[in-house]
Amino acid sequence: MDGLDLKQMSSMVKVIAEEKDLPEDTVIDVIETAIAAAWRRDNGDKDMNVRAELNMKTGEASVFVSREVIEDGLAYNPATEIPESEAKGKKVGDIVEEEHKVTGFGRVASQTAKQVVIQRLREAERDVVLANFEDKVGTVVTGVVTRVEPKLVRLEIGKASGIMPKSEQIDGEYYSVGSRIKVLVKEIERGERGAQLILTRGSAEFIEYLFRQEVPEIENGTVEIKAIAREAGKRTKIAVSSTVPGVDPVGTFVGGRGVRVQAVMNEIGEREKIDIVNWSDNISEFVREALSPAEIVKVEVDGKKAKVFVTEDQQSIAIGKQGQNVRLASKLTEYDLDIELAKAPEKKKKKNVEDSLLSALEESEEAEAAEKTDEDSAE
Repeated sequence: MDGLDLKQMSSMVKVIAEEKDLPEDTVIDVIETAIAAAWRRDNGDKDMNVRAELNMKTGEASVFVSREVIEDGLAYNPATEIPESEAKGKKVGDIVEEEHKVTGFGRVASQTAKQVVIQRLREAERDVVLANFEDKVGTVVTGVVTRVEPKLVRLEIGKASGIMPKSEQIDGEYYSVGSRIKVLVKEIERGERGAQLILTRGSAEFIEYLFRQEVPEIENGTVEIKAIAREAGKRTKIAVSSTVPGVDPVGTFVGGRGVRVQAVMNEIGEREKIDIVNWSDNISEFVREALSPAEIVKVEVDGKKAKVFVTEDQQSIAIGKQGQNVRLASKLTEYDLDIELAKAPEKKKKKNVEDSLLSALEESEEAEAAEKTDEDSAE
């Protein structure tokens, strides 16, 4: 076989499997995929459905081309379809497979096969490595930045590599090649090009993990995180509660002299502010807490919406810069919050001082006149 020795490849399956830490069946599948690709390149059409079978004992191979049986007289694609009259007893909708013995490949097809083997082995190896990360999803690991691109950052974590998309980064944070950073393993994304490790520093889960490292009372159940709303690099709001009477959940998360919340901020950067508020199952109370530091006059709840009334001097605080405070409070409470101005109480009209004096003098004069009349009557 020109340029591609299948017998040699068959004998190398075990060696490749051990070297790459892959199952032998996976290596065989890779080689058969390469044979099918090479045969299609030399003898067929790119639309063809081709699969290959490799005989491990003899090193010989066959390819099978699948075509669907269609009605006679219809326009059809000979690469993927066959008329019923040519299908030798098969019915419309059946699949016909034609076997072809592999006798040799041209130089270009051989090169295609080698490229497929290299690429697929690399993908299979990556999938095996990433499978070891299944139990690490949701945990924080340390990665080394290997490349910084406009839309993502590439990192190396041990033998595995992963990406941190722009949406998972902390806004305004600078990443340099070679630097070691903490990232949370968000998920293993599987697509046509194989598995991909998705990493994050900008998610609410990253903040939660950092607090779990600093607040041991979370593990023993004394306090808990009920909700988190985050705009990475700008502001985070966390609603916390206590299961033990007398324990201040906010104080527990802040820590003595703020050491616990400061440790989290040291990791995410000082630019991002963290509001820790009390959670309440009373939605009016929870909304008041979520909108802190604004002072709220009244909350009116209607379904999943709430009207929040504030005084004029508190309106800009409740809304926040570019609407950030009310936006995060809405995410935290899962209620649509509408900030409205509270009506100022009507002030009682003050009496004019002069009017009051005149009134008093008139009353005094009237009283004196009445006394004099009484005296005259008595005489």
